[in-house]
Amino acid sequence: MSTAREHALNEIAFCETILAKGGLNVLSDTFRGVSDIEAWEHYPPGDVFDPASNAQWFYHCHPAEEGTAEHGHFHCFLRPDGPNGAIHHLIAIGVDANGRLLRLFTVNQWVVGDDWADAERTIDLLGRFDMQMPSPSYLVNRWLTAIFVAYESEISELIRARDAWLAAHVPPQGVAPREDRALEVTSEFIVALRPGS
Repeated sequence: MSTAREHALNEIAFCETILAKGGLNVLSDTFRGVSDIEAWEHYPPGDVFDPASNAQWFYHCHPAEEGTAEHGHFHCFLRPDGPNGAIHHLIAIGVDANGRLLRLFTVNQWVVGDDWADAERTIDLLGRFDMQMPSPSYLVNRWLTAIFVAYESEISELIRARDAWLAAHVPPQGVAPREDRALEVTSEFIVALRPGS
């Protein structure tokens, strides 16, 4: 295991441990001060944007489905040219109702309506996702940043798989592959829980 990956996994565990001391987790801390959580809404309102790194994220959940462990997911982006520039979706991070990491996945372009970048361009942006913001939670921001480091190789492979899947996808006539609403998730990696998680 690389030193960077090991350090990032320790960082993830550290953030989770500190939050747990206060009876919190990455999800409850994201919702701090929110009394009514609604499906499809962005949390926090207006998203989180770091003007130093141009990283951006929001959390949202879908309507509850029986038998699914996932509560919702963090959608993570980068705006290489600043807050008014193009926005590129990097990865979605799915968590359960206790804020435990479940999966990493990519989505089709229509899902987030971002500015498309092919796999290698998107992978080049991964190292720039660095959330050093005090709100809505410094620990949640650190946790998200550490996920990018700990799972960099998996995220890179997911992005390449996204492009391969889209290249092979045959949508209905007259529909572009990236606009095919029948194709939402384009690749995913199920995360094995660490002992004690």
